[in-house]
Amino acid sequence: MPNYSDLFAEINNAVLDLQNAQLQSYDRPLKTLARLLRSPDLEQANAQLTEGLDLEAFLTGQERSGSMMGSDSVTWPDEHEKVLGLTLLLIFRFAENAHEMADFGHTYFYAGSSIMKNVHAVTRQVIVPFNRDYKTYVLSQGQTMAKIVRPLTNRVFVVHGHDGEAREAVARFLEKIGFDPVILHEQANRSRTIIEKIEANHDVSFAVILLTPDDEGCVKGGTPEPRARQNVLLELGYFMAHLGRENVCALKRGQVEIPSDFAGVVWEPMDDNGGWRASLARELEAAGHSIDWNQVMKPR
Repeated sequence: MPNYSDLFAEINNAVLDLQNAQLQSYDRPLKTLARLLRSPDLEQANAQLTEGLDLEAFLTGQERSGSMMGSDSVTWPDEHEKVLGLTLLLIFRFAENAHEMADFGHTYFYAGSSIMKNVHAVTRQVIVPFNRDYKTYVLSQGQTMAKIVRPLTNRVFVVHGHDGEAREAVARFLEKIGFDPVILHEQANRSRTIIEKIEANHDVSFAVILLTPDDEGCVKGGTPEPRARQNVLLELGYFMAHLGRENVCALKRGQVEIPSDFAGVVWEPMDDNGGWRASLARELEAAGHSIDWNQVMKPR
């Protein structure tokens, strides 16, 4: 088996660059990502994933509601490998014409009138999960790992730091759309440690992680930068392992250092205009939950 370590590190970097790109520069990491994905070492996996797929037919077959912007959603195939293959073809298409990525985001992942908000939405909700699952596919030589099937509940764990305003905004939104937010400090202690309290409330289907700039840190001798609290990152890791990465959504508020190996988890900017609400609802819907979009879009 080829040594994929350096190749996937470069792919990760391209995805991170795309997440942080601006209007004048987002085409560059897109082209870099496509070039890396066309590596000869990935040729066999790519051929397996895209065999028999017709991207044009897939896009033409999407239904358009014709109502409010952002209400359309992509109807992906049930087969996981086909989803990976179609996403791979989409990335190649976006790299040839970056404007198509913005148009795709405007249609299916609408995050506002800003071109880059829609580009970043596609990056977070399509390319980031692809990056994670594509690596798993290649490293397992095409044998994707079986997922643990958990019963869906309306309980959602909210992991937070010191930003009480962000915590309350997320909790109240979850209640508004029919979920039961689980906030650790609101649960009875019963002489238990923090990790024991987390384990006692593990019967959730989804976790929302609030990455807020509560601490500062840096490499030895470096300049301190805003970071999330260490307990937040610990609990992030716990729920990634417990629920699976597809059932974890991080909301980033303000300037917060993102760990370099975080490209396998979806994170959304917790913007002041409330666009994060629709993004979180989409992630919950993608995880199998029923969402009342009238409640999501209802003015606060």
